[in-house]
Amino acid sequence: MAQEDGSPVTSSPLQFFPWLSPGMGSPYPTWLRELKSEERGLYLIQLLYSCANHVASGSIENANIWLDHISQLASPDGDTMQRIAAYFNEALADRMLKAWPGLYKALNSTKITSVSEEILVKRLFCDLCPFLKVAYVVTNQAIVEAMEGEKMVHIIDLHSCEPAQWIYLIHTLNARPEGPPHLRITGIHEQKEVLDQMFHRLTEEAGNLNIPFQFNPIVSKLENLDIESLRVKTGEALAVCSVLQLHSLLAADDDLRRKSPLASKNLQKVLHMNKLTLGEWLEKDPISAYNLSPDSALSPLSGGSPKMGSFLTSLWGLSPKLMVITEQESNHNGHTLMDRIMEALNFYGALFDCLESTVPRSPMERQKVEKMLFGEEIKNIIACEGTERTERHEKLEKWILRLELAGFGRVPLSYHGMLQARRQLQGYEGFKIKEENGCLVICWHDRPLFSISAWRFRRYE
Repeated sequence: MAQEDGSPVTSSPLQFFPWLSPGMGSPYPTWLRELKSEERGLYLIQLLYSCANHVASGSIENANIWLDHISQLASPDGDTMQRIAAYFNEALADRMLKAWPGLYKALNSTKITSVSEEILVKRLFCDLCPFLKVAYVVTNQAIVEAMEGEKMVHIIDLHSCEPAQWIYLIHTLNARPEGPPHLRITGIHEQKEVLDQMFHRLTEEAGNLNIPFQFNPIVSKLENLDIESLRVKTGEALAVCSVLQLHSLLAADDDLRRKSPLASKNLQKVLHMNKLTLGEWLEKDPISAYNLSPDSALSPLSGGSPKMGSFLTSLWGLSPKLMVITEQESNHNGHTLMDRIMEALNFYGALFDCLESTVPRSPMERQKVEKMLFGEEIKNIIACEGTERTERHEKLEKWILRLELAGFGRVPLSYHGMLQARRQLQGYEGFKIKEENGCLVICWHDRPLFSISAWRFRRYE
């Protein structure tokens, strides 16, 4: 690991605190506990970085020393950096424990998180920060515009657990000058009780408005979804909605890299030799583009991973009129642990800052979001590998490349969609909306955190 100037990073975090040494005893001196917030935050970052280096290299004894040092200063109810350090410290310790499967399973055998708690914490996140609200209103606006004049509309929700989004859409469609369409929503979730709640809420709302409505529940994990169960009918205008879900299908990436590590480089070489952008290549020679080897890391048959490629190819085969995708705007799918840790520190640091600016430190609602949502995602990014590591967030540029190769064409988000997004941010300081190539990026100050992009079926003659 090297610094920006090319010099190696030492294992010591004490560049700014040279009078301290890892061999000193615990607990820390009182004066260290009384460091100003900014100084303590800087020190915690250095400690985390050194600890991560030791964990990555398998130096358990040294990592244990740094974990102890971090624990002295970190706190899940302290300032922003103390809170972040507490969850990163836990994630690093969790990764170390996985080296002893028996011990790890014994310590985690009684941990139970109910489905209702998972849904609650996501709703709390939606209430405390505007990101999901923006995603919902922008997705709905794109659907309304795409379905103008359609008499039969079918929406596939890839993770159906929030009825509020679709209740709002039902009311919007009911207000159409030509009247509401026949609406069918297919909801996918791994828990039947969640889909049952969705069915009752949406059916009741549609009934109150006298809108012809059907809800098709599918109990399944996304990676095990049988496309035939979606029951797309001839004559339906199809829309697909994915909010923070597609990245989980990238867990097969590790297998793909082992099988064909040079595939993506070969594609880039082809594009360079022809001096074409990917979009230009697809326009000029779609047959060659879509005849890439199935082993290619960027082939539409792989979509960046075998599971992703198969899934996107199946969705493309349904000829959707619209597909709207919301994803985290960060690269937590790096090859090395240190890459993921540094990306995660920046990304989740911004999310913790968001909560610090909008919510007091003491409420349990904030602590639940940080522990049960952010904390669990951090743990998955740092402590897990292989198919167990599902939080494989990637940036918009990679999603654009993957979706174009899978046969989808970009649909620019409209002015009205952008306007509704900005309205959702009114009253929230520090949040911004940026437009990038027809897509929308939600930022905390200048840090991009979530992207929203819209796509359509594209046919090649």
